[in-house]
Amino acid sequence: MIDLYAFPTPNSIKVPVMLEELGANYIYHAINVRAGEQKTPDHLARNPNAKVPVIIDQDGPGGQPITVVESAAILIYLAEKHGRFIPTDPVTRVRCYEWLMFQAAGLGPMFGQSGYFLKLAPEKVPAAIDRFHTEAKRNMRVLDGRLAEAEWLAGNEYSIADIATFGWIWRRAFAEIDFSEAPNVERWFAAISARPAVGQALAKLDAVV
Repeated sequence: MIDLYAFPTPNSIKVPVMLEELGANYIYHAINVRAGEQKTPDHLARNPNAKVPVIIDQDGPGGQPITVVESAAILIYLAEKHGRFIPTDPVTRVRCYEWLMFQAAGLGPMFGQSGYFLKLAPEKVPAAIDRFHTEAKRNMRVLDGRLAEAEWLAGNEYSIADIATFGWIWRRAFAEIDFSEAPNVERWFAAISARPAVGQALAKLDAVV
């Protein structure tokens, strides 16, 4: 059994999608980040960085519980444990890791900062808005270029790279990004959204596409 601590955020949604794809048994514990629940002592004991998602796998290595934080690390952990959604071909596996890291280090942070400075910052900072929104749009174009040449990010198979990236494209409006210059991303997003596991994950977190 896996305990999932999450909320309907772009990073959180990756994990229930993966768990539903795996058919894994899990319990969802809502951590309302808008109410600051990620900063409570109980949650800080799970993740000192005060972030979601977090999983506690009660059947971790050696049959012992293990806590895993950071959404990309959680996806890798689950993929390796179950032997699914991570390519076995060495080249395709490298591509999977490349695009997983592109999301974790590039697209996700740029979308997040774009949304923050456009919508949440206490004052408008034009240089920051220009910097991060421009980078968010550029990252979207990079993603579209990859999906113009491949069905999925790793190549010809759906993987944790797609699951990771889906979360931020699902919440693209937060960064004021759309599909107007990214028809290949739109095609890819529709294909993922149609997967039963994705619908089940969104329903579990009471979220919507």
